[in-house]
Amino acid sequence: MMQLPLWNEKRYAPYKIAALVEVLREQGIAPEASLSGTGLSPEDLTQPEGLTSIRQYITVCHNALQLSKDPETPFRVGTRIPLSAYGMYGFALLCCPTIHEFMRTAVRYHRLATPVVSMSWREEKDSVSWILAMNPAMLHPDSLTRFLLEQQLTQITTHMKTVLEPDRWRPLRAALPYVTPRHLSLYKRYLGCELRFGQPECELSYPKSILSAKPCMAHPLTSKLLRDTCDRLIGEIKTSTGVAGEVYQIIASTPRHSLTMEMAAQQLATTVRTLHRKLHSEGTSFTQILDDVRCSLAKEYLRSTKLSTEAISELVGFSEAANFRHAFRRWTGGTPANFRR
Repeated sequence: MMQLPLWNEKRYAPYKIAALVEVLREQGIAPEASLSGTGLSPEDLTQPEGLTSIRQYITVCHNALQLSKDPETPFRVGTRIPLSAYGMYGFALLCCPTIHEFMRTAVRYHRLATPVVSMSWREEKDSVSWILAMNPAMLHPDSLTRFLLEQQLTQITTHMKTVLEPDRWRPLRAALPYVTPRHLSLYKRYLGCELRFGQPECELSYPKSILSAKPCMAHPLTSKLLRDTCDRLIGEIKTSTGVAGEVYQIIASTPRHSLTMEMAAQQLATTVRTLHRKLHSEGTSFTQILDDVRCSLAKEYLRSTKLSTEAISELVGFSEAANFRHAFRRWTGGTPANFRR
C-alpha cells in the first residue's frame, strides 16, 4: 500500500495548482483569490524551483468550490495536466513498453505526483480497472471528494488518450461512490463511457486487451533508466516521514538551509538531546537529514533549471562552490556538470 504523504511537505512542482488557478482565472476569478490561504503568489507558480504541498493544493480546491459555480471546473483541470507535467515520472510512463507496465509504473510511483487520492489497479477476466480512493487520513466534505475524483478521472482519460491509439482510449465504464450529480452530462462528455453511481468504490475500467498495447513513445531501455530515477526519488521521500520528516521540512524551508540542530529543536519545542534520540530511533541523524536536503535540492536544481553551479551551491547552503562540488561527488560519485548532462 502506498505510504500516505505528509500534507505539509513541499515536494511537488506547482503544475496542478497552476492548472486549477488558470481555469478559475478564465472564469473571471483572480489568481490571488484562488490562492487565498496557501501562502503562494501567482508568481510562485511560474518559478521552476518552487515546490508546493498537498495541503496547499487542497486549499485551492476548497477555494474553487467557494468561488466558482461551474461544475465543469475539475474536468477542465484534468485535461490540462499532461503526463509531461509529472517530470521524470511522466516520461517514465510515456516510455513504458506496454500498457500493462504503464499501469504498474503509474501506481508504483504515484507518490511523486501530488497524490490527493490513492491509486491502485485490478485485473479481472475481461477488464482492467484503475481504483481510486480518498486517503483515510484526509477527511473531506462530500463536495470536495467528488471534485477531486472528477479531476483524477479526467486526468486518467487524458493520459490514456495520450498513450493509446484513437480507437482504444475510451474506458468501458466508470463506477462512482456517490449519487448521480446534476451535471451528469459532463461525465458523459469527458469520460464517454457507461456510468454507475452509488457504487462501493471508484473505478475506471478498460478492456483487458489494452494491456498488451504499446504506448506511442514506448522504449524499454529509456523506460528502465527513467524508472531507476523514479526509484531514487521515492527513496528520497523516505526522509520526509516522522520526526525526520518534520526536521527535513524545517531545514528545506530555511533560507540557504542553514538550520542548526539547536534551532530545529527549538522549533519542535524539544531539547537537542531528545531530538537526537528520536532521530536515532528512526535510523537517521540531523547531519544526515541536512545532507539529504542539500543533495535532493541540488539534484532538482540541476535537473530542472539552468542555474550555474555557483548559484546552486549558494542556494543549497555552501559558502564555497568547491565545497559543493566535493559534497556532490560524495553524494553521486560524479560532478554537477556530468549529472546535468
